[in-house]
Amino acid sequence: MTDNSFTEEEINKAVALFYDGSQTPYVSAKGTGEIAREIVAIAEAEGVPLCDNSALVDLLVTLELGDEIPETLYIAVAYIIAFAYQLRGKVPDS
Repeated sequence: MTDNSFTEEEINKAVALFYDGSQTPYVSAKGTGEIAREIVAIAEAEGVPLCDNSALVDLLVTLELGDEIPETLYIAVAYIIAFAYQLRGKVPDS
């Protein structure tokens, strides 16, 4: 996990996931190089929690935009979503 303080040199790949609490999270943005840096900059500007997990990003970046995350990644992504909820002081809907 991170404190949202990435330097541009550290960002090589980025994947944004969308999760509405009811459907499987899906890839809403992804990119490498400058596009990755733009994704992170937009997320930071909007107060979106960031997670620094290069192994997970390597897997997610192979998906296409709009693809739901595969079942094999549910647990890893669930931890990230739970972390994001905690950072915002939220509790998932039951």
